[in-house]
Formats: sequence, structure tokens, C-alpha cells
Amino acid sequence: MPRPYRAAETLLLAALLVCCAACGSRLPESDFTSRPPAPTTGGGEPIRVGIITGATSPVGGEALTGPRDGALAYFAALNARGGLDGRRVEVTTCDDGGSGVGNDACVRDLVDGERVLALVATTALDYAGAARVSRAGVPDIGGQPLGPAYDTYPHLYGIYGSSAPRTGAAPGWDGVLTGGTEVYRWFRRELGARTAAVVAYNQAASASYARLVTEGLRAEGYRVVTEQVDFALPNYRAVAADLREQDVDVVFDALDAHGNARLCAAMDAVGVTVTAKVTNVQNWNQDVPRDYKDAPRCRNALWATGSSRNHDDATHPAVREFRDAMKGRPLSQWALEGWASAMWFTDAARSCTKEGLTRACLERFVNRPEPYTARGLLLPVRFERLPEPPKTRHTCLSVARWQDGKGWVTRGGDMDDNCATVPQLPYRP
Repeated sequence: MPRPYRAAETLLLAALLVCCAACGSRLPESDFTSRPPAPTTGGGEPIRVGIITGATSPVGGEALTGPRDGALAYFAALNARGGLDGRRVEVTTCDDGGSGVGNDACVRDLVDGERVLALVATTALDYAGAARVSRAGVPDIGGQPLGPAYDTYPHLYGIYGSSAPRTGAAPGWDGVLTGGTEVYRWFRRELGARTAAVVAYNQAASASYARLVTEGLRAEGYRVVTEQVDFALPNYRAVAADLREQDVDVVFDALDAHGNARLCAAMDAVGVTVTAKVTNVQNWNQDVPRDYKDAPRCRNALWATGSSRNHDDATHPAVREFRDAMKGRPLSQWALEGWASAMWFTDAARSCTKEGLTRACLERFVNRPEPYTARGLLLPVRFERLPEPPKTRHTCLSVARWQDGKGWVTRGGDMDDNCATVPQLPYRP
């Protein structure tokens, strides 16, 4: 299940947004959109799925669209090969505008209006319609956990899995979630990092996430330096100067993407050299040269960690297939995970050949005890419904470092072998 570094950073992303009044207009993809009756069994009628994305959210047009684009690329390639057992998969996308009102409108449109068989690759900053999806029994497969919904409701299956009961009453275990310290363990064990900085805004969500990171770092034996940036009038140069004075090895932060880039530029300007500047999975993309153009030293110290195989690792056959199918669309870790979520739905649908394609059959596949890996693109994903929060967990990690001229280079060996047993720390979302 998501660790604090992964799950809480997505909560942070949502909380740092300005207010949005978008109402959730549906954006049809001409090659996918359809409006026939809801698909059931047999016949040659198309299989309809829906994708909800905050495509026009306040964080910018490209910030949240990676999973959608990856899923659309997968379904386009699938249809080019004849579809799913001869049936075309048709996709209706919906832009919720990054708002709860827009999200609920998208859910009503797709679930009640379009009557899609399932949702795939959901990327919602405010998943206000999650309870409605769950009540309707619509499987939501491979969504990004930008909030606690995937650890709360049945019928919702996040891309990283969950161990929580998911009864719909409260997130996790009576409002408590857990996450591991594997990221901090890795940088200490593999790179010898001993002093870590955590940089946050003087803003509630940012400060809360920074406390989680600090707790995890201290659990792994780090000396932790905390730095605060004024949200309205940030002085990144002063923070960078203190990082230099504190002789920091590794930098974590509770900042948005723009803040990350400005912090890196300030670090270069004052001569800060660190072993690693750790960014999040959302920034694990090909925009690094543009976003960090003013910080060549810091740029080449960027590291990213996650639960899916490096999208730049073209030596892996499943990654090559993804990259070839994207056909010029922006490459990113989120796009690869969207591709994997579409594959997950497709594999679940193929398991229903004998009994007929139903939502219940899809969920039996997703809930089976065997973990799902999307041909090796994902670390093993499972849904366990443990009665109590785990104290420790054996977890694995995908790690990459940015290098100019090479892109994201996988480090630490194969992600399936890059593992450790680490404590699971409780927190409230």
C-alpha cells in the first residue's frame, strides 16, 4: 500500500491548489467515444470504459493527464489488434476540472448516463463521486490515489493496491493509514546519506506532509534539518544557503513542482552540492531539462522513486511496447501507470471469456490472491483487507536518477529485487 512519501504527497498536491469552479465537461476522444447501451455479454457490441481526469485543473493542463494518455494509448493499440476478443473498447473521457463538483458531475455522466462497464486510470484531485461509484458497483481499476478514496471504498482499486478493509466507513483502519520508510532506508543504505533536509511551505498541507517525511527519516536514523518557505513570498536562496551550512546529504520537500524548480535554482546559485535531491513520481517525466533549465547541478542530482518500472528503461520489453505506442505523446511515469491500468482492465476482461463480461467477473480477477504486475511494469499489486494496520512490511522500490544526455537511469538494480522490510508508520489523511 502507498507509503507516506507516496500517498501523502498526492494529498499535498490537492491541498496546495487554488479554488476551482470548473463543472466537469466531458471531453470525447473521437476514436473512442460511444453511446450505445451498456455492454454486457456476448455479441459484437463495443465495451465501454470511462476515464476521469482533472485535465483543466489549476495545476495546469499537463499535470494530471499522464494516466489518461497512457490508458488511451493502450486501448488504441488494443483496438488496432482487433480489440478484446473481437470487441472494440471505446473510451469516454471526462474532465472534472480538478474540483469535487466537477468530479461528481463526471461520475453521474459516466456511471448513470453512459453506463460504462468500468472506470480506468482515474486521476481526480477531489474524488467527490467515489461513494457514488462504489454504490453503483462500478469497478474503478488502476486509479491514482490523490486522496484516501482508494483506501476507503469497495469497488475502487488503486494502482498501488491496498491493505485496508475498505468498508466505505472511513479511510484505512478507522481513519488511520500507514506507510513505510523504504525510500529513506534506500538512500541511507545505498548512498550513505546521513543528514536530510525537509523543505516545506508555511501552509497547513505542506507542513503536515513535511512532518510525515521527518518522522520517517528519523525512524531510519537520519539527522533532519527542517526548512520553511513563505508560501506568498518565498525566499529560496535563504533556504539554500542554510542547506549548504548544514552540510545536507539529501533533500526532500513538501513543495509543488514550481517550488521544486525554484529551490533547485537557488541551490545551484549558492553552490549547494547534495548526494540527492529527491522528487516525486509526478515529476518523473521528460520535462526535466525544461523545468530545471536554470539548475544544471541540482538537475543532475534529481532522483525519483516509485512502485512502477522506469519509463525510460527501454531494455524492458513491456516498457518498449509502451513507448512505441505513445507515438510522440509526453512520456512519464504516470503515463506508464495509466497504460498499466488499461492493461489490468483488459486482462481482467479476458478472464471472463467463459462466463461473460460482467462487473462481478472483473472484480473477481482484481481481487484474486495472486498479485498483479502488468507484465512486470508494476511492483506486485494486491488487495488484502487486513483487520489491523501492519507494523512492518517487506516492500520493494523502483529508483531512477536523472542524467543529462541519458534521461532517467535506473538505479539500485531491478525493482523486484530492490527490497527491504521496513516499519509502517501510522498517519491520518
